[in-house]
Parts: sequence; structure tokens; C-alpha cells
Amino acid sequence: MPERGTRTVIGGGEVFDGSGAAPSAADVVVENGRIVEVGTGLDADVAVDATGLTILPGLMDCHVHVMLDSVDLMAHLQRPFSYGFYLAIRNHAATLDCGITTVRDAGGADLGVKQAVDDGLVEGPRMKTAISILGQTGGHTDGWQPSGIDTTLFPPHPGRPSAIVDGPGEMRRKVRELVRAGADVIKICTSGGVVSPRDDPRHPHFGADELATCVAEASVAGISVMAHAQGATGIKNAVRAGIRSIEHGIYLDDEAIDMMLDAGTYLVPTLSAPQAVIDAAAAGAALPDVVVDKAREVVWAHRESFAKAVTAGVRIAMGTDSGVGRHGDNLSELALMGDAGMKPDEVLVASTRTSAELLGVAQELGTIEPGKRADLVLVGGSPYEFVSLKSNISAVYKDGRRLR
Repeated sequence: MPERGTRTVIGGGEVFDGSGAAPSAADVVVENGRIVEVGTGLDADVAVDATGLTILPGLMDCHVHVMLDSVDLMAHLQRPFSYGFYLAIRNHAATLDCGITTVRDAGGADLGVKQAVDDGLVEGPRMKTAISILGQTGGHTDGWQPSGIDTTLFPPHPGRPSAIVDGPGEMRRKVRELVRAGADVIKICTSGGVVSPRDDPRHPHFGADELATCVAEASVAGISVMAHAQGATGIKNAVRAGIRSIEHGIYLDDEAIDMMLDAGTYLVPTLSAPQAVIDAAAAGAALPDVVVDKAREVVWAHRESFAKAVTAGVRIAMGTDSGVGRHGDNLSELALMGDAGMKPDEVLVASTRTSAELLGVAQELGTIEPGKRADLVLVGGSPYEFVSLKSNISAVYKDGRRLR
């Protein structure tokens, strides 16, 4: 991109502005990393021809793990501790290739990973980070195996506090440690999960007192809480506690959906995650049989729950759980959302404006309008053809700078 202060017009194409309106002919003028004008017949110092292309807001993924690239336990056990930091660089690049310019890392990446992007040391999407994933003893983030060996995916280090917590007192201290470490959001597991071998995704985790303490401490620090919540009871407990988003939501029932609607709770579905586990096992990943069995059990219940939530009008934000699946395959989630009954324009809104609202960045990102950061994705063909969307991307801009 030209030097700072130069006005650039991306013209001749159509704009999907993130509001849900159909794409329409418009030019976008960018200056100093911001959108300054949107309209027709605009000019500027430098012109970028977007004829035949649609301009989208930068896409967002609200649930990634940039320091993971698989759930293969043997692969993790054989990697040096620092390997994940270098892996994050490759995963950042793969994410940008999808037109995703903002992510929320749902566990693993510490403040240094985020700051390296912010400072320009590493090219990647801007980040919101949870750092550690809070779970109870025997819960989703407890890596204890029947042999007595601990295979925790994200072992603690000076920038990443330990994740196992029991009781309100420990919860208060742990949330404070995460705030001190630079967390933008607190992630807690209110149910068991699929990739953890010693729990059941339908079982609730943490008591009401522990959850209340978590939310209260996060609120004092001005940040929100996201809940890994798969079973209906764990989902309801999270909503009652005031948790902002439900991650996965595999076993939603009507009561849980009604509660989410009343509270304004977001759903981040990650429909691609169970299938990614199944695919990894088929490709030879070293996974316990119980983990693969759970993935097969939940995949269709997950899609049915999502479809019910969409029909009811629950607020949906896009998230993939990439790291469980491959980074760079993020846009497969959009096709799954569409296959499960979400209208194409709603899928794109969920991946832009609604995700920005969830992440608390809607004043800066998520739509194409004057004053917003110039995160833009130029795509050929129909932006609603999600299966081919990644291959149709011709340019990705972040803060007005062309990265792809």
C-alpha cells in the first residue's frame, strides 16, 4: 500500500457491508488505515481496480487455538516446549489466507504471541486471548491419563497460568492471575468435552458459586467470560451466571435456547470441530478410542442444536476451533453453518458484524463504513459460495495494508 496519508480507492466492485444488506455497487476509500468514504464514483490518489469482485469486511474467527495444529497426543508429547510459538507463525499466515483478520484465541496463546502481532514482528490477524482454559479437577482441561501421566496440551509457564481450579477461592485467584497475564477474556469449561478422555460432554462442571466468582472477577477487570459448554445443564449454568458466549453448544435444548435469547447470550458453534477429530483419527492421529467415539456421537446432535438455535434467533458468531482442525480450513465452518439452515447473508453477518459485537470491537471492525478500520477482503465470484470462498479471495487488507 502507498505511504501514510495517501488516499486509496478500491473501486469498480460491489460491497457487502456486513449489515446483512445484499452486495451493491460501491467504492471504498481508505486513508491512514481507516475507511473514510463508501459510495459510487469516488476517486483518490491511488486506485485499486475491484471490477468483478465483492469487497467484504475482514472476517473473524471467535474460537481458534493458534499454538495447536492437531489433537494427536503423540505428536504433542514429542515436540519441544517452544515449538508451539513457532507453529503459531504458520497458523497466523494460514488464517490470513482465509480473509480472517481478527481472531479470539480460546486457549494457549499468551500475551507475547498477541504482542508480536501488534508490534509487527509477526504477520497475523489481530488477537483477543484467553491464555489458559479454566477447568475443574477431572474436567476438560485436566490432562490426567489412566497411566498417571499428564498430557495437558497447554502446560503452565510464566506467561500462562495453570488451568485447573477448584472452589470459589481458587477461582478468584486464578482469574486475577489471568488478568495479570494479559487475558482479554476468561475461558471456563462448564461441561465435559470431546477431546478430553476422562469426562462426558453432557455432564456439568463447576458449581454456581464458582461460576459466579469467575464472572464477578472478570467483570471487575472489565472483561467477559466465554464458556466451553456442550451439555444442556452446563450451558444453562453458564447462562445463569452471566457468561457472554457459549462455545460449541452441542446439546442445546429448548429451555437453554430460551435462556440464551432472554440473556442475549452468543453461540459460537464450531461445527467443524467434531468432524475434525473424526478426520484426524481416520488419518492416523494417536487418539484414545473414547475420544473418537465421543466425536462420532456428537456430530449430528451438534448440527441439530445449531439449527434450532438459528431458527429461534440466537445470536451466532463464527468460530471454528481451528487447532483441533487445520488452520487454513476455517472457511469450511461457513459452509457447515449454511448446510445447517443459516441463510448465506446471515452466515456472512455472523462472520463479520456479529463476531465484532461479541468481541467488543464493533466500533472499529465488522462492517464497511466510514471511520472503521480498513480490514477488507476482495473476493471473486459469489461471496455466498462458501465452498469456493477461500480460493476466490484475491486480496486481504488489514488496517489498509494489503497482506495477501
